[in-house]
Amino acid sequence: MAMSGIKDWAEDDRPREKLIAKGVQALSNSELLAILINNGMKDRSAVTLAKDLLHHCNNELKQVAQLNYQEIIAFKIKGLGEAKAVTITAALELGLRRSTAENKKEIIAKSKDIALFLQSKLEYKNHELFIAVYLNNAQKILHHEIISEGGITGTVVDPRTIIKKALAYNAISIILCHNHPSGSLKPSKADEAATKKIKEAALLFDIKVLDHIIVSHEGYFSFADEGLL
Repeated sequence: MAMSGIKDWAEDDRPREKLIAKGVQALSNSELLAILINNGMKDRSAVTLAKDLLHHCNNELKQVAQLNYQEIIAFKIKGLGEAKAVTITAALELGLRRSTAENKKEIIAKSKDIALFLQSKLEYKNHELFIAVYLNNAQKILHHEIISEGGITGTVVDPRTIIKKALAYNAISIILCHNHPSGSLKPSKADEAATKKIKEAALLFDIKVLDHIIVSHEGYFSFADEGLL
């Protein structure tokens, strides 16, 4: 009797067997998603469900990464319910956290040291977030946190909140960061005005704003590197 190959397996099983036989790099995005989905329905395989999900996201994995499980369910893909949506969301979040951990630097010597970390943290967010990173006199990160969140078009930042937290953490300097969900890295007039306002407020307390970094899936923009601080 001839031994069966991957083509003889049920379609739901093929991505798993392909991974075992050829390695994870050999799988397409839809096949990787199919493994997370695990099983399909009588007339719709896991691979088909994965392809349907990617289709709703213009076949862009980065768009899938922006979704929460409610948004996946909202597509109303037959066979892709809450449990599968939760599994996909959790797996993609693990990937993002791995990227964030790999890019995290404890001591900041140049813009790239913090920009890649912040980009991996924010690049797939579909609304704008503003983060402040607080450092000591050795340029070591003391703390970082989201200061405000906005809609797709922007967020509002209160300099008093940033300075209050800097004093609470005994920070000597601050790095500001926000994301542009549109992908554009060009700072707006509002970005420049907010940076100036926060910088001036910080100086009153002998705290220096080292940089303001804009991130998106296209890369990052550093105010300091571009001579805008």
